[in-house]
Amino acid sequence: MHIDWRTAMILVVLLGHARAGSAEISFNRDIRPILSDKCFACHGPDARAREAELRLDVREEALRVLSPGRPEESELLARVTAGDPDLVMPPRKTHKRITPREAERLREWIAAGAEYEPHWSFLPPRDIAPPPVDSEWVTNDIDRFIMQRLQRLGLQPSPLADRSTLIRRVTLDLTGLPPSPAEVTAFVNDPAPLDEAYERVVDRLLASPRLGEHLAWHWLDAARYGDSDGYESDPLRTMWPWRDWVVEAFNRNLPYDQFIIEQLAGDLLPQPTLRQRIATGFNRNHRLNNEGGILPEEWLVEYVCDRTETTATVFLGLTWGCARCHDHKYDPITQRDYYRLFAFFHNLPEIGNGFGASTAVPMLDVPRLEDLDAFLAVQQEYEPLDREQRAVAEAEDFEPRFQQWLSGLDAAALESLPKELRETPRDKWKDKQLQAAREHYLRHVDPAGRAVEERLAPVRKRSEELLRRGAKIMVMEELSQPRPTHILHRGAYDQPGEEVSMGTPPWLPPMQPDWPRNRLGLALWLVSPEHPLTSRVAVNRFWQLLFGTGLVKTPEDFGLQGEPPSHPELLDWLARRFIARGWDVKGLLKELVMSSTYRQSSVVSPELLERDPANRLLARGARYRLPAAVIRDQALAVSGLLVERMGGPPVKPYQPDGLWQDIIKGRPVYQRDKGEGLYRRSLYTLWRRAVKPPEMTLLDANERDVCTVSLRRTNTPLQALLLLNDVAFVEAARALGTRVLREGPPTDPERIDYACLLVLARPPRAEEQSLLRAELAAAREAYQARPAEAQALVSTGDSTVPQDVPMEELAAYTLVARILLNLDETITRQ
Repeated sequence: MHIDWRTAMILVVLLGHARAGSAEISFNRDIRPILSDKCFACHGPDARAREAELRLDVREEALRVLSPGRPEESELLARVTAGDPDLVMPPRKTHKRITPREAERLREWIAAGAEYEPHWSFLPPRDIAPPPVDSEWVTNDIDRFIMQRLQRLGLQPSPLADRSTLIRRVTLDLTGLPPSPAEVTAFVNDPAPLDEAYERVVDRLLASPRLGEHLAWHWLDAARYGDSDGYESDPLRTMWPWRDWVVEAFNRNLPYDQFIIEQLAGDLLPQPTLRQRIATGFNRNHRLNNEGGILPEEWLVEYVCDRTETTATVFLGLTWGCARCHDHKYDPITQRDYYRLFAFFHNLPEIGNGFGASTAVPMLDVPRLEDLDAFLAVQQEYEPLDREQRAVAEAEDFEPRFQQWLSGLDAAALESLPKELRETPRDKWKDKQLQAAREHYLRHVDPAGRAVEERLAPVRKRSEELLRRGAKIMVMEELSQPRPTHILHRGAYDQPGEEVSMGTPPWLPPMQPDWPRNRLGLALWLVSPEHPLTSRVAVNRFWQLLFGTGLVKTPEDFGLQGEPPSHPELLDWLARRFIARGWDVKGLLKELVMSSTYRQSSVVSPELLERDPANRLLARGARYRLPAAVIRDQALAVSGLLVERMGGPPVKPYQPDGLWQDIIKGRPVYQRDKGEGLYRRSLYTLWRRAVKPPEMTLLDANERDVCTVSLRRTNTPLQALLLLNDVAFVEAARALGTRVLREGPPTDPERIDYACLLVLARPPRAEEQSLLRAELAAAREAYQARPAEAQALVSTGDSTVPQDVPMEELAAYTLVARILLNLDETITRQ
């Protein structure tokens, strides 16, 4: 009887769970992490690093040191518990050891039969029903998984956050911007039941164009997006139309499977649209080396490696780069697997040293996304007229007419020709000049061609104007004849070994026979319902976006060295549901934020903090420092300075003088913008790789030199100094003070209430009101005594200083605003 791979995998899962349940020990949960961390480096998948010809990642080969059912006879157990430093494993030189608890787990596992299980992430997500949990706390099925775990551990979830906290949380999480006072007041005072009122807020946020901008920021991290090439003099490039495509794709809720397909292989779709070709810029965002002395062949390999490893990280959640030089030491990724995936991206007609704004072929001139529909409409007019004019040029009698005109050119006629023809003597014209003369004759001299040109010229002009507003971007395109791909010895470009073809790893579901063996086939393989990784990796990153930490804490590593999921059944349920509901991103986000799990208060009791310091059980709401872009954008928003125009070329806000000159070869001068460019969202800030935006760097934004899907969070004195003294934040404080004085009620207590509502989405508590009033009074007195200091403070930044407000009063309110903008609560997701 034939059993296909799906049936076999299901049987393995069922048998594995039956064994784990009966023995109360799980190989994946309890044993594999020990072996992977302590043993696989020397006794794992990498044959070249393997010691003593012993392989512990494959049961059949490990049996000679396991002795299933007889732990007292197990050589493995004897060696990991040996007291002799010459015998103990792992060797002392590795600085690793098996703890007594780990040794006991190994003993229990061997006594129970030493059964192995396939790694959890390489098995298809299980079709799991949400557990039946009896609790009023449960809002949706997500909560059932969380509540079941908490009840099993004798814990209770935290109460729901209050309405003010909740609207600020969900607005920041979904849009990256704070709610307005009107939105806060409407929600807090909404007489409808909480669930109903909250759902209206969520639906409004999901329909907001701010959603796409916020989601795009995180996708740009994964796609290693930048506005420069990244090496030597770090020349600027023009990939921003691709950035705008990402924003638009999220806002129109492009299904996630199509989102993947278009970025990996939009150019290979039947009759690809211009949008779909723009989408392929995803795989051209890597750095480019354009130094004069480089070897193009070497750097072409580097670019293909980058695309290969980015694809594996973003969609598979695997550390694929470890297998470039040798078989992976922990995961079953061989060098052959690496270069078979590499082959999908090796078929690009690129050179190794182009410039990302001009010569890094293949490239495409595209309009701004906001102009795309207008451009396509113009193209519909242009193309038939262009064909008509080409038909004139291709007619049999055209060339004789052209040659006759050419031979009769006199000095007066030459003066009417384009400049490039006038500057070169007629007898020295080459093919390029002859073709230019032929085009001139066709458009402006030949009667038939000129008749078409009169209709075509205005259409061409509109097309060119729209393209001038756009940019030349790098895109993907296939060679007609695929390049040969070889396994590279130690990953070196000039040491080719065995030739390999495009293919996927044998330990994952196979590609369907009717799928093309190119990037389109690869994309279809990634989004196939049978694929065990793509949907898990995707929902995990969306969970991380909303909860601060993914169900799998290591979003870049779903392999053997990554952390197992905190709630594996919930992860599988979400992954299956995501596919079943058409890869609906907005639907997934709504389900997550509507859960009681998401809406819990982040206040933590000492007992819960001790039992679950990292909140992996999700018995409370997440609390963490806001991302860098959100901290800056929030300050601009509450101050009223934020300019919410979407898309277009990058902008250059404030930056310390001389920074580019000190670091970048050629000493380019940073000429910051004037006007609205200073106040656009951080998404649109110019991202020069050699000198990242300093505010973003200090606040832990990802660097984007390579693909990054995890998040960094630190708390340093430099960050505090930035928020207190940087011109952008001081100016935001002054604008916030101005806004409070102009929009707020007439008295100090009411104005302080309004300021807190703007910044914190809540009124101040009594003690906070008292402290802020005292600070305001002290600041008034100080600035009245020292007007020069008041003038210096309120003059910070380019935005207009109000003339209808006393300078000392504005300075005092600016100081209060600085306090509010620097509160822990302000820069923290509560």
